[in-house]
Amino acid sequence: MTSPTPAETGDGTPSSKPSNFLRQIIERDLAQGTYAQRRWAGSPGDAQHQQAGQPDPARIRTRFPPEPNGYLHVGHAKSICLNFGLARDYGGVCHLRFDDTNPEKEELEYVESIKDAVQWLGFGWDAHGTSHLYQASDYFDVMYRAAEYLVEAGLAYVDEQTPEQMRANRGDFSRPGVDSPFRSRSVDENLQRLRAMRDGQLPDGAAVLRAKIDMASPNINLRDPALYRIKHAEHHNTGSKWCIYPMYTFAHPIEDALENITHSICTLEFEDQRPFYDWLLDRLREGGLINTPQPRQHEFARLNLTYVVTSKRKLKQLVDEKHVSGWDDPRMPTIVGLRRRGYTPEAIQLFAERIGVTKSDSWIDYSTLDGCLREDLENKAHRGMAVLDPVKLVLTNWAEAFGTDGYTEPCTQPALPHSAIAEGQTPPPDRVFQIGKEVWIEREDFEEVPPKGYKRLFPGNVVRLKGGYVIECTGCAKDAAGNVTEVHAKVIPGTKSGTPGADSVKAKAAITWVGVADGVSAEVRLYDRLFTDPQPDAGGKNFLDALNPDSLKVVTAYVEPSLAAAKPDQKFQFERHGYFVADRVDHGVEGKVVFNRVTGLKDSWAR
Repeated sequence: MTSPTPAETGDGTPSSKPSNFLRQIIERDLAQGTYAQRRWAGSPGDAQHQQAGQPDPARIRTRFPPEPNGYLHVGHAKSICLNFGLARDYGGVCHLRFDDTNPEKEELEYVESIKDAVQWLGFGWDAHGTSHLYQASDYFDVMYRAAEYLVEAGLAYVDEQTPEQMRANRGDFSRPGVDSPFRSRSVDENLQRLRAMRDGQLPDGAAVLRAKIDMASPNINLRDPALYRIKHAEHHNTGSKWCIYPMYTFAHPIEDALENITHSICTLEFEDQRPFYDWLLDRLREGGLINTPQPRQHEFARLNLTYVVTSKRKLKQLVDEKHVSGWDDPRMPTIVGLRRRGYTPEAIQLFAERIGVTKSDSWIDYSTLDGCLREDLENKAHRGMAVLDPVKLVLTNWAEAFGTDGYTEPCTQPALPHSAIAEGQTPPPDRVFQIGKEVWIEREDFEEVPPKGYKRLFPGNVVRLKGGYVIECTGCAKDAAGNVTEVHAKVIPGTKSGTPGADSVKAKAAITWVGVADGVSAEVRLYDRLFTDPQPDAGGKNFLDALNPDSLKVVTAYVEPSLAAAKPDQKFQFERHGYFVADRVDHGVEGKVVFNRVTGLKDSWAR
């Protein structure tokens, strides 16, 4: 096997990123100068507009074109990283374009959330002193002009069959379609009917504009596809100016052409649409309407991630039926959900790079995403101790050892382990917390009758309170039902961590703890995967049947002072428990301390 060819970066130097078929296409086009002679007038426009401009400063142009009808999810994150990343690596520009051609489902709320998601992931749309933030609705005039051109060229007609008749006459994979009785209309009559559609003289569903291609084509997408439909609906950008709206498959290639896109990258479900994409742009190029050379479409396999669903309809159902608290519920695969859960932009970018780009569908295990997060946070997330299932530990000889039960003593631990500090980097200040007569420990750290191999607290055993003293367990107190209410131990003076006598007594284990004197009560939300089935909606399954009843547990915990002082969205490693984040919505509100579990220290779902 030969080594992958390193990709070229924007400044012409080799990149360490592994090659893939999209990078090979781009590198071939750059080597051949495919788009080197293009001109760019500084804004989207038709052929005449662009030819009046200067040589395009962007070596390539890609685009991320979401429809603003919902919140973006992890699959969109892959596409964002791919399109913006390729533009960055090859000295190009990536446009953020809102494909807002469906007025009934689009809202400004989604527009703002999409912009925020792209920026949070580390990308932007400003380049060469220009914002490349666009929306398809700004091109409606040009699209309509293209529609009239197709009619005038005998390449489109107004069809007034009912939707049911059109569906029946379209044929299927085993039989060709049947020509519409309106297909042979004259150019003048088609123009008249198209303008009647435009001017609001026909009701919704009464007519569509169709391309005239081939009703017998083996590719059903070429059997006279619809170009415009009638919708008397208010549009969030154009208001009531239009009552006809372009179909996505008609609008999308035109948008790419007007924006000088070179490489139109989309997922494999659009592969069958590529012949129409090329047919339309070929016709518009022949008519002198679009700049040359025209864009080319390239498809890659979409992200299939285990234990999630990414259908917008199904995600909306989860929200509407209150299976989750909202679009930003930390169990949701939406970008706002991932962000609130505690995933970092760097981890998602690493994930997108690691899973690569292929032309064949496959499933990526969710543990890959968690692994990228652990890799990102390992050397960044400050450490801290938290007790999630607390029971009180009383050091019964504390007054005897230190003179008074009320005495507390400061302990320190590094915020980051030595291995996480880069050479020459200044370590962050140590964490400081207090040890006293009473501390909180994990309930699982005491066993009155220990199982074989158990090394933590049981009567007669010696352990270290991490960062503090060595103690010897003496027993416990119980309630009437036999439940342990307190664990008892004796402190061994002179054994504090970091002092000369720290090693004078050998402890069999070290356990985490939080002092009662300065520990802070916290709400800790233990999030897990939303579904128990790795492919919850595959094969027609009802995805709701696979909802994980244990996907959220809320506990009252105690955390050390450094954690209680966290700012919203700050990430930590709770020692022994995993990675947690101060909730960006609720943490700090009315003094509340709220943490979300992002992921454990290892994959708890590993088989």
